[in-house]
Amino acid sequence: MPGMEAASSYTDLRRQEAVSAKRLYAIDALCPPDSPVSDVGQLTDIAVAAVAAGGGHVLDASHVVFPNGAITLVLILAESHLSIHTWPEEDLIALDLFSCGAIDGQRVIDELASGLRLVAVSVTEVERGLHPGGRSR
Repeated sequence: MPGMEAASSYTDLRRQEAVSAKRLYAIDALCPPDSPVSDVGQLTDIAVAAVAAGGGHVLDASHVVFPNGAITLVLILAESHLSIHTWPEEDLIALDLFSCGAIDGQRVIDELASGLRLVAVSVTEVERGLHPGGRSR
């Protein structure tokens, strides 16, 4: 199973994060012409570096490049995941960072916005998870 070896080295980290706050950061932005979002290698390198800057740990990565040049990139993190979707015909990028534990989500977002030269960045933060008794936060 892909990623099992990498994931097993983070068992203690995952135990700590199981009881920590969980957040979804939904980010929409525009990509100017000089943005490297159309190059899957650069996109992956920038995303991995952003996660590391935020204190996260990438376990695995997968991507698809569509015929129109759109890219979907998913990074599996010890702290959850980062997904990136591009729409070149609209100069649009949508990112979802689901995090738990000590990863600094805002730092990851700031690094992505800077490295990808994004403009008109909109961030929606949603707390996830259930309180004891089954009620959402």
